[in-house]
Amino acid sequence: MQVIHGKCPSKSNSYKVVTVSGHGSLAKQKALRDYERSFYLQCDKYRNRDIKGLFEIRLSVFYENQRPDLDNCLKIVLDCLQQCRAIRNDRNCVKIIAEKFIDKADPRIEFEITEV
Repeated sequence: MQVIHGKCPSKSNSYKVVTVSGHGSLAKQKALRDYERSFYLQCDKYRNRDIKGLFEIRLSVFYENQRPDLDNCLKIVLDCLQQCRAIRNDRNCVKIIAEKFIDKADPRIEFEITEV
């Protein structure tokens, strides 16, 4: 089981529109960049495992309160797993088992990846 401490940001609130040379594009908010950096440093069990095939993930998300939706962090976690080279591509995820919990003192995610 891998544990990543910190509040997982919502994908929908993690980008802002910026204009460059008259063209709009999306830029990551500081909270998302900070979380990605923290995830990389904490993900010692899976970092550089480079899982190339199909996989499933069991995920427990511990929020500070009941407000966030469980599904908002799923894409962030899969993107972070790609960035730290735990997985080759998140499209190879064939099954997600996710649970939501409340822990005001220690927001975090706990997960396990199984190759199938």
